[in-house]
Amino acid sequence: MSLPTFVYDLDTVLAGGRPELPETTGVLDGAEGKHAATVKRIEVGERMLLIDGHGSGIEVTATATSKSAVTFSVDKRVSFPARPAVTIVQALPKSERSELAVDLMTQGGVDVIVPWQASRSIAKWGAKAEKAVAKWRSMAVSASKQSRRMYIPEVTELATTQQVIELIAEHTGRGGLAVMLHEEAAVAFTSLDFGEQEVLFVVGPEGGLAPDEVAAFGEAGAVTALLGPEVLRTASAGLVALAAHGALARW
Repeated sequence: MSLPTFVYDLDTVLAGGRPELPETTGVLDGAEGKHAATVKRIEVGERMLLIDGHGSGIEVTATATSKSAVTFSVDKRVSFPARPAVTIVQALPKSERSELAVDLMTQGGVDVIVPWQASRSIAKWGAKAEKAVAKWRSMAVSASKQSRRMYIPEVTELATTQQVIELIAEHTGRGGLAVMLHEEAAVAFTSLDFGEQEVLFVVGPEGGLAPDEVAAFGEAGAVTALLGPEVLRTASAGLVALAAHGALARW
């Protein structure tokens, strides 16, 4: 049975930092400590996995508990080997499916999520962008714990189309593969040569990628590919791409 998983020093992780995991003993406090003590009801003698969100963790045993914290002793250190990163540029889904998209991509193994204001996106973040990004980051943490991930995906700030063009050019310029998932593509997803390179997927909105976006991304170095015969919702397309890519090149 998998150990209950918590993020050690969550505030540091959400701020973009990497916490230093204790060597022998420590205390899980803050929001994660309260959740472990009052919701999960961790008891003395129970074991947990504490992660730093960057590929490392410690298996620990609870030695004392309170209403807001769990004191522990460290049993052993564990790590997850690094692998070529997968980035998904995700066009903003409809509001009711927005966090679902992050949840599914995190479960599927994404490394970086770039929220994108596509021209055909129904959702418009505008002045709410900072709050919306914070919600996506919180969902990425929650989904990482649920799926026992040691890496918490990075969720960037909201990107414009021009910023996505620049991201694709930078990605392909250093030897990565950029793929637009497009229902009108002639190239099958399974025919792509992924190898062991970094991959960037572009997922369009419910209305699909606009012709000018396809052209601009193509000029920046991205290729188009057809991800199966069905038309997928934007909230689930990322997960399907990650699963297909995992079976072909990553797992």
